[in-house]
Amino acid sequence: MDESQSEPGLAGYPRAGLWRRLAALLYDAFLVAAIWMLLGYVVQLLLGVDSNQVVDGQVQTDPLRDALLFSLMLGSSFGFYCYFWMRSGQTLGMIAWRLKVVGQDNELLSISSALKRFLLAWPAMLLFGAGYLWLYFDENKDAMHDRLSKTKVLLVPRSHRPF
Repeated sequence: MDESQSEPGLAGYPRAGLWRRLAALLYDAFLVAAIWMLLGYVVQLLLGVDSNQVVDGQVQTDPLRDALLFSLMLGSSFGFYCYFWMRSGQTLGMIAWRLKVVGQDNELLSISSALKRFLLAWPAMLLFGAGYLWLYFDENKDAMHDRLSKTKVLLVPRSHRPF
């Protein structure tokens, strides 16, 4: 099946619940954290550790290096989610918990919809999970960032093959 086409069977799948979403997010957090550790190691390897110092019991770091590392972490997180959402609609954590993210038309996400979803998911979690709790009040059982990015997270059957 061409990845740009929609899967007709997805229309009948139920929306994913909160606990499955959070479990998949936890799985993916371990993978993203590993990527971040690797990035931190590479930055330290290339730029050295001599810019870090302890002053009056406080660790002080170079603000430029901090900004670079933060940008790399943000970019790698987006790259991780964007790659999987656009490729199959499933990150590795989503595969384990049988979740799939698609657009409202049941098609895989485009780069712009993946970016919108990624940027809207951060406030949904950081505001004490209020964006995720929205799914309990939404008639379609979508989280706030699902609704705003025009995407949906479906619970797929065990027989569903991600690749």
